[in-house]
This record gives sequence, C-alpha cells and structure tokens, in this order.
Amino acid sequence: MPKANWIRSFDLSGKTDDGSGSLVSRQTFRLEKVGAHMSSDFLDMILKRKRIEIEAAQRRVPEARLREMAGRLNGGRRSLVDALRAPGPQGLNIISEIKRASPSKGLIHPELDVQGTARSYERGGAVALSVLTDRDFFQARPTDLQEARTAVNLPVLRKDFIISPYQVYETAVMGADALLLIVKALTRDQLKGLLELCGETGLDVLVEVHSEKELEDATWAGATLIGINNRDLTTFETDLRTSVSLAPYLAPHQVGVSESGIRTRGDIVELLRAGIWNFLIGESLVRAEDPEVFLQILLGH
Repeated sequence: MPKANWIRSFDLSGKTDDGSGSLVSRQTFRLEKVGAHMSSDFLDMILKRKRIEIEAAQRRVPEARLREMAGRLNGGRRSLVDALRAPGPQGLNIISEIKRASPSKGLIHPELDVQGTARSYERGGAVALSVLTDRDFFQARPTDLQEARTAVNLPVLRKDFIISPYQVYETAVMGADALLLIVKALTRDQLKGLLELCGETGLDVLVEVHSEKELEDATWAGATLIGINNRDLTTFETDLRTSVSLAPYLAPHQVGVSESGIRTRGDIVELLRAGIWNFLIGESLVRAEDPEVFLQILLGH
C-alpha cells in the first residue's frame, strides 16, 4: 500500500508536491453553524467545492500517473459485496462509520482516534467500515482511511462525493476496498461509466439512492449494492420511512443498505421488518461512550 506521506500530496490545503509552497484557495466552512442554515442547494455547493479539489489534485498528480499507480494495486482487496450479501449471525450486518463532523450536525468528534475506533467496531461485530474522506464538510484527515484499514481486517468503504474517474483511481491508491456513488450527484451516463471503471479497477461500489427514480437509474446503470439514504441531500431532513418505502423495489439480484438516522435497536427492528438486513451507522456510534458495547446492542446481543 502507498505510504501515508504520498497520500498527503492530496491535501488540498497544503503545499504542492513540487515544493513551491503555493496554496490552493479554499473557503472556510463553520460546521458548528451550517446545520442551522441548510439550504436546498447545499449539495450543489459541496459538488462545486469538490470540482475545485479535483482540479487542484490533478495539477499535482496527473491522472495518467494516478491510473498507473492504481493499476499496480489492483489486488488484495476485501469484498464489501461478500460481507453484505447475506444476513450475519444476528440476522443483520452493520457497516460502522468513522466521521468527525457532518454538514447537518456540525462537529461530532473532531479528535476521533481512528485506529482505536476502527478496532472497537471490529470487536463489536461490524462487518465493514465506512470512512469519510471529505475535508471541508466532514473534517476528514488525509490518512484517516489508510489508518482505519490497517487497524482491522474488514472491508473499507470510501465515503465521499465521487464525481470523476480521477477520484476512482485516487480511491484505489488510498487503499480502499469500495467507494460510494451518489445517484443525485451524477447523470445516468456518468453513473454507468464510473461503475464500469470501478469494476475494471477492482473496487466494489455502494450506489446511493433516495427515491424510486434514483433507484431506477441505479438499476439501469448496473448497480448491485444499493444504499438507501434516509437523508435528503438537498434539505438534509431524515426519515427512516424512505428505506421502508424503497426496499420492495429492489431487484432480486440487488442488496440493500439502509443509511442515515439509525440510532436505536428499535430502528433496526423496524427496518428488518421491511426486508433490509444491512445498515450503515455513523453518528450514533461515533457519539457513543463505548462504541463496541453500543454496536453489540444494535446487533441484538
């Protein structure tokens, strides 16, 4: 795997890799207040910022070089699909998330111990990890994903706003096993193209939807793992009934994952009744006094 010091070349707030010391202009976001001022175009703001990040990264590490590096690492990945395909011993699977902040909740755990948290998740029974890698809106650090993956034997999902082939290669070089694609952030053709590229690169993909139309687009593009996001990314309002309403529309070959807003064992029981056995849980675990114990409670131990 690439060393952490190479990954730091993607730190868009730092020096360019030619040592010139020039800085990428970046906007400062006050996450402690942003949740109270959520607007319907918030996703657009995130995506605009992401395009700036990608352009800056391409100037430092050209895509051709990144693609070559990703090709050399195509192997040794842990299968997220296999981890989620069937219910675990307790009748469900949990992907536990590592996150320091979010646009809707502000700062959650800015000094999170990534490796310690990852190990506690594995001991608690998680089948996979999700690691936020966005810096402006989720306060991720450049080495979070690699630190998490080296601490455990679980598949690791890179959770970010992926809109470019460049980020697919970047994800592979980071050492991730899978990445998230958000239907709302992509055209149909972009979604299909990125899915195919992930297949060529050896990455599993969790395709996130929030509506029946988005699920249709995901199915058309060839998605197998479907993340049903209970949070509307334009308003950031959360409703578990989103998963309940969309679960019946999953194709027989598709595997559903309920995301966002899952806080209690009761929430999980409700979603299990709807036919969903995979759950991606972040904030409630990160805030828990003992994530390992809380995870076991969620699993029904």
